[in-house]
Amino acid sequence: MTQWRLEALKYEDTLLTDLKEMLAIKSVRDDAAATTDAPLGPGPKEALLKFEEFAKRDGFRTGNYKNLVAYAEMGPEDAEESLAIIGHLDVMPAGDLSKWETEPFTPTIKNGRLYARGASDDKGPSFAGYYAMKMIKDLNIPLKRKLIFVMGIDEESDWTGMDDFFAEMGEPTMGFSPDAEFPIINGEKGNVSTVVRFAGTNGGTYKLVDFEAGERPNMVPGVATATVETEATADMLTSFNAYLAEEDRISGSATVAGKTISFTVNGKQVHGAMPETGENAGTYLANFLMNFDFGANAKGYLVFLGDKAHDDTKSVKIGAVKHDDLMGDLSMNVGIQRFDADQDGFINLNFRYPQNTTADAIEEFVRKALPAEFDAKVAQEGHGMGPHYVPGNDPLVETLLQTYRDHTGLPAAEQVIGGGTFGRLLKRGVAFGAMFEGVPDTMHQVNEFYPVADLTRSMAIFADAMERLANY
Repeated sequence: MTQWRLEALKYEDTLLTDLKEMLAIKSVRDDAAATTDAPLGPGPKEALLKFEEFAKRDGFRTGNYKNLVAYAEMGPEDAEESLAIIGHLDVMPAGDLSKWETEPFTPTIKNGRLYARGASDDKGPSFAGYYAMKMIKDLNIPLKRKLIFVMGIDEESDWTGMDDFFAEMGEPTMGFSPDAEFPIINGEKGNVSTVVRFAGTNGGTYKLVDFEAGERPNMVPGVATATVETEATADMLTSFNAYLAEEDRISGSATVAGKTISFTVNGKQVHGAMPETGENAGTYLANFLMNFDFGANAKGYLVFLGDKAHDDTKSVKIGAVKHDDLMGDLSMNVGIQRFDADQDGFINLNFRYPQNTTADAIEEFVRKALPAEFDAKVAQEGHGMGPHYVPGNDPLVETLLQTYRDHTGLPAAEQVIGGGTFGRLLKRGVAFGAMFEGVPDTMHQVNEFYPVADLTRSMAIFADAMERLANY
């Protein structure tokens, strides 16, 4: 029997060398810089080609689909069945750089932790998986099924290219994504973004010049800003300072220049799949501003954000609240929030929902919850996905759970989450690793990190799991 832990230790240094090179690439989707050759911008393309370079260096059979997906494979080419491991190389924006203790794209090891944007989501876990497959290749372990490592570069947004890639290549028999936590995620809630669009009209004695919070639907905004024109700047500033004194979960500041007052609110940025763990800076700022004499869509915008959508991650006030015993509660993240006077604005509401509701039903609840003074349109946008579940008695789930138990000595059971991973691209697809119990979850947050020792632990578990699944 292969001593996977001992084998993994031999690869730790080279894994870190390659991973640091990958983490230094700012692979944030950038539509403004997109080209035909780099459809998601230069950073994601650079990361994808770097992975392809590593895979060719290591002797795998490789392929590239439209600079959106790359893969490395091994095992019998004519095998009827296959096992896919699906990771991603795109990362979220770094957010507020002033809150990072290291440079987000300069990977740094401190106190046994590797700090960088993408260290835990998902470059670190993906490279632990890739090196697990490299160990199997280097050890010449025989495989009954083809083993394929797939890398995408748009997991954090629209999953561009992934469906088309698998449609062209053919769906693997089964697989897992190293993009969540151990022991397993074999169920994922549905995921839909419902977007409210409107014209930036004003009225009343206060004018909302602009309002901005959030960078992605699946991030809780950590910073929000707004500019207001009014004759009563001094009174508004006093009220704002009093509001901050009462709301100890946020901080902020305001500056006055003539008849203009500019606001900043700082909340807590976290992953949008767990909005209850963060503090949405945008809805707090709207909650303060909605009490003043704004009019037209500015009023409706602030009332919707500051009342219906504020501090209610289960969407009780909107009316979309749902719960089932398998998948738990519906959750709502108010991700991107924009208002520009005399221009178009929008609000992106990202819902993670259980099996007993639908995206269409959620959209209708949002539409009915809009304030009467809010002249807005509601529609579903982006890459929506229904709920996904692989039963606990499937050999894929049973094998992965047993592998985890054998390596850790810990109990392990099936689990459902609100996050969405590439595992759900496959009918028999799950998420497996790579965050261990007790490790703080810093995905989508400042000071993102992954413990170096856990890279090696994950590598060993992944390799063992791949061998078992490719041969049972």
